[in-house]
Amino acid sequence: MRVSVKRVWFLVPPRTGMLNIAGPWEVLGHANELLGRVAYALEVMGPGAPATRTRHGLVLSGVRPLPRRCERLPDVAIVAGTSPLEPLPADQAPLVSWLRRHHEGIPTLVSICTGAFALGAAGVLDGRRATTHWQYLETLRERFPAARVVDEGIYVRDGGVWTSAGVTAGIDLTLALVEQDHGHPLAMEVAKRMVLFLRRSGNQAQFSSALRRQEKEPSQLRDISTFVLEHVDQPLPVERLAAALGMSPRSLSRWCREHLDESPAELVRRVRVDEARRLLEETSLPLKDITARTGLGDVSTLWRVFTQRLGVTPAEYRQRFAPEPSFSRQCAR
Repeated sequence: MRVSVKRVWFLVPPRTGMLNIAGPWEVLGHANELLGRVAYALEVMGPGAPATRTRHGLVLSGVRPLPRRCERLPDVAIVAGTSPLEPLPADQAPLVSWLRRHHEGIPTLVSICTGAFALGAAGVLDGRRATTHWQYLETLRERFPAARVVDEGIYVRDGGVWTSAGVTAGIDLTLALVEQDHGHPLAMEVAKRMVLFLRRSGNQAQFSSALRRQEKEPSQLRDISTFVLEHVDQPLPVERLAAALGMSPRSLSRWCREHLDESPAELVRRVRVDEARRLLEETSLPLKDITARTGLGDVSTLWRVFTQRLGVTPAEYRQRFAPEPSFSRQCAR
C-alpha cells in the first residue's frame, strides 16, 4: 500500500515574520516524527535571494526560487505574512504574480497573519471568508471588498483556502490541518510536544471584540451594544432591542445582517459571552453567578457556548487568562 506524502511549500516574501514560518513548520515536523515517516515534505520557496532576511533580522538560507513552470504543484502552499504595505512593494510582486497563475492548481492554500494580503492581491479571496491579524482587518476589508472578511476567529476555512489571524494563530491552523489529515489524537500529541497550554479552535476570538467594535463602528451599533450590556442579565428579544433603538424588529434584523453579518439574537449572545469572559478574567465569581449576571441561563449553557465559540471550557479560560497573583502577595502568604 502506498503511503501518501503531502508536498508543503512555505512561500516566503522578504521581511516576513519568523514565527509565521517556524510555528507551522514545527507542527508539521513534529507530526512527521510522531508518525515515524515523512507525511509532510517541507520546502521553503520565495521570490527573493536564497538568503532571505526576516522582519527582525534573522536570515533564512536555502530558500528556493519559485519555479516559473511547475510540472507538479505542491499539495499545500503556506503564505507567510509581512507588512501589508500599499502599494505592493516591487519585491513582493513576483509572489503575487506566481499565486495568481498557479493557485487554482493547489488543493490547499494557507495564509499566516498578513499573508492574506498576498492571497487577496492574487484574487484568491474573492467571494471567500477570510481573516488576518486584528490590526489589519479593516485594511483587508477596504483593499479587497470582494472578500468576506471575518472579524472573529483565529483562523477561517473556506473550501481549500485557510487564513489565520496574527502570528501564533498559524500554529493553531496548522494543527487543524494535521487533525484533518491524521486525526485528533495526533494533533493533540503534537500540541503536547510543543507545550501549548491549549489547542484553540478556529472560532476562538483573537482580540476583545467588544473593544474593537466600539472603536470604529457607527454610533447606532454602540447604542445597541451599550443597551445589551446594560441589560445583559435580562431576556432581550428582538422586539425589545428594536423598541430601545426606535426601529421595527424587521429593520433591526436587516440592519444587523447588513452591518454585522449576524442576527440580533447572535449579537446578544456575543455580548453575553464577552461579558462572561470579562468576569472570568477579572473576578473569582462562581460560574453560576456569572451565568446569572450575563443572562446565559445555567452553567451547562455557559460551558456549551464557551466550548463552541472559544474552544475551551469556562474553567480552562479562567485558568489561562485570569491575572496571576503578584509576587509580593505570594511572598506574604
